[in-house]
Amino acid sequence: MNYRYLGQTGLPLSELSLGSWRTFGESISEETADELMTLAYESGINFFDNAEVYAAGESELVMGRILKAKAWRRDSWCVSSKVFWGGDEPTRKGLFRKHVIEACHQALERLQVDYLDLYFCHRPDLDTPIVETVAAMTDLVRQGKILYWGTSEWTARDIALAHAAAARDNLVAPVMEQPQYNLFTRECFEVDYSRLYKEVGLGTTVWSPLSRGELVGHYLQEKGGKFVVSKQGKAWLKQAGLPPGYEARVHKVAEFAGVARELEITPARLALAWVLKNSNVTTAILGASNTDHLKENLKAIGDVSLLTNVVMGQIESIFQTSPLPEETFR
Repeated sequence: MNYRYLGQTGLPLSELSLGSWRTFGESISEETADELMTLAYESGINFFDNAEVYAAGESELVMGRILKAKAWRRDSWCVSSKVFWGGDEPTRKGLFRKHVIEACHQALERLQVDYLDLYFCHRPDLDTPIVETVAAMTDLVRQGKILYWGTSEWTARDIALAHAAAARDNLVAPVMEQPQYNLFTRECFEVDYSRLYKEVGLGTTVWSPLSRGELVGHYLQEKGGKFVVSKQGKAWLKQAGLPPGYEARVHKVAEFAGVARELEITPARLALAWVLKNSNVTTAILGASNTDHLKENLKAIGDVSLLTNVVMGQIESIFQTSPLPEETFR
């Protein structure tokens, strides 16, 4: 495992981390969740991502029980939670002081820990002044209940406003953002945040590096030297709830799978390696439903070296999703 510093902090996080969205407490058993966390930890992963809204809190309960049962030193791993969607009641949704503080206490209880290493504002709250959120997070940091705080899917402008409020009022500024980043979703990460990496040292814990499974290519089969959608894949695509125009996306993934085959790796590993190729990525969060998938995807760390300029150019010519000037890839 390789480790990268979280922005300008001194916290080293594993390049790949394990998340619990749509799995823990929902689509997999607690036994499987235990196996995944054990494999992840023994493979060098030191960050486990969670949120109050995942499986309506059950995800944190499952992770908390597993962490409690392990003999892992508390100073050898990091765990996160996120605040925004705590429930249907008005006082359980948003980033105002009451919910930020209470959600933190509830996450600590569910995860059975004394403090959260990372605490994220899960979405921007347009009804709460940013300075109120920054002040609440600052209180939690100074009380030792969280060590670092950050945002998820915030605009660059709002992150900059949070830093301005922190500087003006002697508060603690956010140090990380958790955006979606993959071959289909790039502009925010590569363009909108570009100045923040340099000016405030923004760290990133990116989610959905495989575009919610699209880039895994499990709906494909090789036929006549090319990849096409299998019968089972057609059924999966109908149920996956993909965005309009997904047929064109599927065609791109099929071409992408051909590049992966030439490199003798899976499309998932190539997609993960592509994400890790970006030095502004601190860690890419993996989701997994079984240990075989996790074992295979962990190999992506060693695949980054395969991404030469030629390979990067091939990938770019397939997806054509770069928001950056074409000469970037020459």
